[in-house]
Amino acid sequence: MNQQWLVGILLFDDIEVLDFAGPFEVFSVTAHLDDHSARPFVVTTVSETGKLVHARNGLKVQPDYDIETAPHFDILIIPGGPGARERELNNLRVIEWIVRRMEDVNIMASVCTGALLLAKAGLLDSKTATTHWASYDRLETEFPRVQVQRGVKFVDQGNVLTSGGISAGIDMSFHIVRRLLGVEAAQRTARRMEYDIDLSCID
Repeated sequence: MNQQWLVGILLFDDIEVLDFAGPFEVFSVTAHLDDHSARPFVVTTVSETGKLVHARNGLKVQPDYDIETAPHFDILIIPGGPGARERELNNLRVIEWIVRRMEDVNIMASVCTGALLLAKAGLLDSKTATTHWASYDRLETEFPRVQVQRGVKFVDQGNVLTSGGISAGIDMSFHIVRRLLGVEAAQRTARRMEYDIDLSCID
């Protein structure tokens, strides 16, 4: 039987839409090479309260779970946006939840300024990480134990990955697909999405 991974994506008010929608699309449309009807990733969303989330630009999203009822995740995606860097960064309940979840996920990944939340949780201490270009200095200044890498789509530190801003989360997601299922699966998903994937990011 083909392996299946449970993917959780954290949502919050003023989240950057493509930060979560990009990875959601990549993982949800990926298929096993030997069985195109079988989905290797089951993608669900979670927020602090489970109530309707008001994303940037007016989009409203209903999460599947709140942080108390969310199931085990193999992969947890922490997006960014104004809500991450202005409110969730000081939301100790969410930060503590991220810390606890790190204990049982295989991969913890951030998109854009979601890296600030991972840094606040201490998960980037002594690690190399990246974020949106406009927040390089902030990540470096507020979290001096993080080695900030500039000008890259994503940074893979094993069980912790960080990506650059907004659309870079798509490239990071393809990289995770490549890690788990191989280059061909990542390329096939990119073709299905008509996404011009940078092969240097996944080879």
